[in-house]
Amino acid sequence: MQPTYDVLIRHAEIVDGTGAARFDGDIGINGDRIARVGDLGGARGRQEIDARGLVAAPGFIDAHTHDDRVMLSAGDMLPKVSQGVTTVIGGNCGISLAPMPQPAPATITPPLDLLDSTGKWYRYARFGDYIQALQAQPAATNCAMLVGHSTLRVITMDDLSRPATAGEIAAMRGHVDEAMDSGAIGVSTGLAYAPAMAAPTEEIIDVCRPLASHGGLYCTHMRDEGDEIMASLEETFRIGRELGVPVVISHHKLAGVNNHGRSVQTLQRIREAMAQQPVCLDCYPYSASSTILTYKHAAGSSRTIVTWSRSLPQYAGRDLDDVVRDMGCSLEDAVARLLPAGAIYFRMDDADVQRILQFDDTMIGSDGLPHDEQPHPRLWGTFPRVLGHYGRGLGLFPLEKAVHKMSGLTAARFGLADRGVVREGAFADLAIFNAQTVDEAATFDKPIAPSIGIDTVLVNGAVVWRDGKASGLRPGRVLRRQAAA
Repeated sequence: MQPTYDVLIRHAEIVDGTGAARFDGDIGINGDRIARVGDLGGARGRQEIDARGLVAAPGFIDAHTHDDRVMLSAGDMLPKVSQGVTTVIGGNCGISLAPMPQPAPATITPPLDLLDSTGKWYRYARFGDYIQALQAQPAATNCAMLVGHSTLRVITMDDLSRPATAGEIAAMRGHVDEAMDSGAIGVSTGLAYAPAMAAPTEEIIDVCRPLASHGGLYCTHMRDEGDEIMASLEETFRIGRELGVPVVISHHKLAGVNNHGRSVQTLQRIREAMAQQPVCLDCYPYSASSTILTYKHAAGSSRTIVTWSRSLPQYAGRDLDDVVRDMGCSLEDAVARLLPAGAIYFRMDDADVQRILQFDDTMIGSDGLPHDEQPHPRLWGTFPRVLGHYGRGLGLFPLEKAVHKMSGLTAARFGLADRGVVREGAFADLAIFNAQTVDEAATFDKPIAPSIGIDTVLVNGAVVWRDGKASGLRPGRVLRRQAAA
């Protein structure tokens, strides 16, 4: 008898996520797993997908997101599935949606307001409550979640401008223990942000001590990504060494014109550290960053775009220089009037971006902000931009290398078992796309747009994107980390 699969993908050019050369073949899926890869010409599928002329690759894993809330508030995950993303890593930069004692405060401390400026979604007293909500109301994508150090400081301390006391550290450490027990994969820090700036290295180490016994990760938006970046790297490596855990350097960049070109120096130091301890890094493929609006960032950028403003929402999407002219005031006064607000900052050099992207161990993360009214285009365009602009266009790396950076490498570094590869027995998270046309459609002027060339996306064997639209299915799961033996 002819074998029958739940889903049969025929005539694909398979890029398997390991970095190995592509090959032609079919993919048979039963349930949530890939059952067979090869010549399945004699087989049948209850659902068949003709991938002739298309690439079938592992679904992309977004190594750095702020999707903590959107998975619950807009679980179709359109910005992600439309670009081939099947798994997101959330809770980055020290901010997570939980834990938050109830009732949540009326005013949310920046940058926690990047996830929710109203406080309505800060409704989970324990990290475990949040994980249960994600499991009870699945999104279209899988997720793996970090607990944020800044969130822990906000809920534990009465004064964020000082180091934590021994009692406060013990309380935060208790929250880390609970989060890890509940399914968190690690702790993130955002040491460049006000809630954590006063935290000394020793505080971070002490708060994060449960990571070692739980096999967790330390992921960090470092203290400085500009003039003092080398000192920040050393602090990061020290924290990883003293805890005995792997380190993830978030969205590695060189900010400010004085630091353009210094990626040669930072990457060399990262390479040296990798020989001594487990270290990895992610990067987004743009020379503009995005976060909360501050005068310091705006003053140091060649261009700033307002992404949202609670006090003056009419300025979302406008260049800050234009806003200053409209208001007839100084840059500093304009920023003060717009707050709380978010912004895009043009302050990196594309040569550094390219060098970091090309670095063998760099994973791809969007760092997208799904709740910005006029978001950075990286939210919708990161992964096709790597394949199109930087891969096919500039030739930074072959397709197999690009796919590896967005799938197999990320799954291995984050300990996501049986994800990020096309092989028999692996989970059926797949992106099917046209390698000749795949590219971003989102721009800084029109940042909300599905990508070009993404044909079909499957998560755990279920089609979540096809024919330019979401299927409505939400088969995503909360993934736990499987630490390396």
